[in-house]
Amino acid sequence: MELIVYLAGEIHSNWRQEIKEKAQALQLPVKFVGPMENHERSDHIGEEILGTQPNAIFKDEAASKINNLRTTVLMQKADLVIALFGEKYKQWNTAMDASTAVALNKPLILIRPEALHHPLKELSNKANVTVETVNQALKVLSYIFEEENK
Repeated sequence: MELIVYLAGEIHSNWRQEIKEKAQALQLPVKFVGPMENHERSDHIGEEILGTQPNAIFKDEAASKINNLRTTVLMQKADLVIALFGEKYKQWNTAMDASTAVALNKPLILIRPEALHHPLKELSNKANVTVETVNQALKVLSYIFEEENK
C-alpha cells in the first residue's frame, strides 16, 4: 500500500525536503505532493497562461485561481495531509490548506511549535494529530505502516 501525502505549508524553507529524505530513509511507501515550491513560478503562472494582467491585483487573482486548482486536485487525491506551521513566515496558505483538509475529511497531521499552541488551538483540535516537529510527524506516518508482529 502506498499513500499520497499532501505537504501543506510555507515554501521558503527546506522542511519538505527533510520529510522526503527521512521518509525515504525509513523506506515508507509514500508519494509526496504539494503546492508549487518555485515561488516565482507560483506568482507568475497566471500571466504565463492567461497573458499580462492590467495590475498586480489581477495578476495575483489569475495566479491564485490556477494555484487553488492545483491544490484542490492534489489534495483531493491525497490520502493524508501534513501541514506545517513555522514561526518565521506568515502562514495564511497553511491555515487555508489545513482547513480544506478538515473540510474534505482528509486525515491531518498538524506540525506547530508550542509557541503557536494558542493561536492554532481550534485548528489543532480538528486535526487528527498535532505534533511539534517534523520527526514526530514522521513517527506518526511510520506508525501507519507498522505491523502488529513487531
